[in-house]
Amino acid sequence: MWHKAQRFSVALLIALVINQAYSQNIDWPAYLGGLDSSQYSSLDQINRDNVADLEVAWTFHTGDASDSGRSQIQCNPLIIDGVIYATTPALNVVALDAATGEEQWRFDPSGGTAKISGVNRGLNYWSDGDHARILFAARQTLYAIDASDGTVIESFGIDGKVDMRQGYHRDAEGFFVFVTTPGVIFEDLLILGNRLNENHPAAPGDIRAFDVRTGEIRWTFHTIPHPGEFGYDTWPENAYLKTGGANSWGGMSLDLERGAVYVPTGSAVYDFYGADRHGDNLFANCL
Repeated sequence: MWHKAQRFSVALLIALVINQAYSQNIDWPAYLGGLDSSQYSSLDQINRDNVADLEVAWTFHTGDASDSGRSQIQCNPLIIDGVIYATTPALNVVALDAATGEEQWRFDPSGGTAKISGVNRGLNYWSDGDHARILFAARQTLYAIDASDGTVIESFGIDGKVDMRQGYHRDAEGFFVFVTTPGVIFEDLLILGNRLNENHPAAPGDIRAFDVRTGEIRWTFHTIPHPGEFGYDTWPENAYLKTGGANSWGGMSLDLERGAVYVPTGSAVYDFYGADRHGDNLFANCL
């Protein structure tokens, strides 16, 4: 929970719930609560009878709000083993003691040289049982960070980061390719969409699965189908070479038992004008 104030603070009302979370070993381990994005917790210590009695247990000041007055936090934090992982207005990642609000570490993607602006709605957490990492995007760059100390994991991508404009079937260098909503983790894969330009030119809205250890692309689903792929004939010929968008910018849900990821997509470009792309246009505007 958060609110905007002149000093831009994040207030977390956890006084009644933290002991129960510890005793029941209940975390908030993924964006929106779980891989299914259900936003549900079985914790019941806060309820309709006592919610009016909540008091602020602690307040954490991020300290990096912009002077422009446009600073914001859209992040849905993770809570794992008593640690809160969240992002700040300048797209820093912070780890906080959930009981006290004390900052344990901070990762600044700018290296402390600037305040990065943009939107981040959440993070991904992955562990193999021995080591844990946070996968986090600042604008067009995906990072892997050691969950224990906030240091970059150099073996991921190039020096710990992956440029999301790379790896397409056509050049997207210089295009608007931001990751604002975290993807979902399935086994050792981070399945991820992105936010793109809504006018020409725009990058493809491919859904891509990245290896959580190396940052390599393990598979790609073309939301604007290529020749020979299902749905290709629902677009003008060779639309995949020039049409962009049909991207998933709002998040996904994962059915772990079935091994199925559910991906909502938006429009292809132009966002509100489709006279140059007659047809049903699979897989834009669908689930």
